[in-house]
Amino acid sequence: MTERTIKIGVTHTGTEEKHSNYVKWLQGGENIVVQALSPGSTNLDSIQSFDGIVLSGGIDMHPKHYQSSQLRYPNAPEHFHEQRDAFELAVFDITREKNIPLLGVCRGMQLINCALGGTMVQDIGEANMIHRFEQNDKAHGINLIPGSLLNEIANLDRGVVNSAHHQAIKTLGNGLTINCESDDGIIEGLEWKQKENHPFFLGVQWHPERMFKLGLAQSPFSKNIRDTFIAAIKKHLNINNENN
Repeated sequence: MTERTIKIGVTHTGTEEKHSNYVKWLQGGENIVVQALSPGSTNLDSIQSFDGIVLSGGIDMHPKHYQSSQLRYPNAPEHFHEQRDAFELAVFDITREKNIPLLGVCRGMQLINCALGGTMVQDIGEANMIHRFEQNDKAHGINLIPGSLLNEIANLDRGVVNSAHHQAIKTLGNGLTINCESDDGIIEGLEWKQKENHPFFLGVQWHPERMFKLGLAQSPFSKNIRDTFIAAIKKHLNINNENN
């Protein structure tokens, strides 16, 4: 019997090159279709037809989403993309309602945190030397929380990831817990605190889809995350088939 094609939606980052990194990373030679999601081309009603969703990286969210009125801050974008913010927040709501497996990458993790009432450090200042993109991604160490989902996925207590951000999680959203931090104390990953009552969710501050650029394609912080996400999608599909 031919295995059903898996359909994954990835919110569009703004460039085809960046989007293609997600496509190549997620497909991995399997029977997987990856489709770009954007407010200009995607009907929200269609989101429930996807088997998995990735909220991707990109430009800062509008500060109103984390209870801030400060629009001008170091390294702030010239213009915020409020239409994208609203679209991705709606997509997140649908994933929760329909129990769709979810990955949040960089901005995507931050957006999920804010959607659940969390707040942001608008600019991490001097720590940008460790974390911020400058011509290429940076690389730095992370320390994993023992017993976390990420700890189980990577089977490591410490490792190296890529980095390209100037903002960070400040306070946690409702129902979330930290799964790893950088050496300088920046929150680098989130997941559900109570996993049993929620669909699969993992949020990471780094970019697993382009760790290959640093020669880290086989790192558990890239490969294992992708493989676990696909496995969670297949498990969710099997449960749905059994219930239908």
